[in-house]
Amino acid sequence: QVQLVESGGGLVQPGGSVRLSCAASQTIISIYNMGWYRQAPGKSRELVAFINSGNYTYYVDSVKGRFTISKDSAKNTVYLQMNSLKPEDTAVYYCNADLPPFKDYWGQGTQVTVSS
Repeated sequence: QVQLVESGGGLVQPGGSVRLSCAASQTIISIYNMGWYRQAPGKSRELVAFINSGNYTYYVDSVKGRFTISKDSAKNTVYLQMNSLKPEDTAVYYCNADLPPFKDYWGQGTQVTVSS
């Protein structure tokens, strides 16, 4: 059973930065598509960024130029560097590992609150 554990969330001021980490219990980072999602209160879960096995990256328009997804396969860890944070970035951030047609995996989430 693959487990994903997010860390790095917390309270940050607008304009600040935080780096989220997603540690996988198995050596899957180099094979699976790894994504970061977020869900704000009253809103649906949104794909923020992903990086696939070929290191192709995608970002939702609202975070382009501010967020960077990266991975370290040797450490089985995926990162989301979040800069120039805005209050609208406040959400629970979830790590996802996906390799269709097989079952995907989710972390339990980490809260990021952007407020002064």
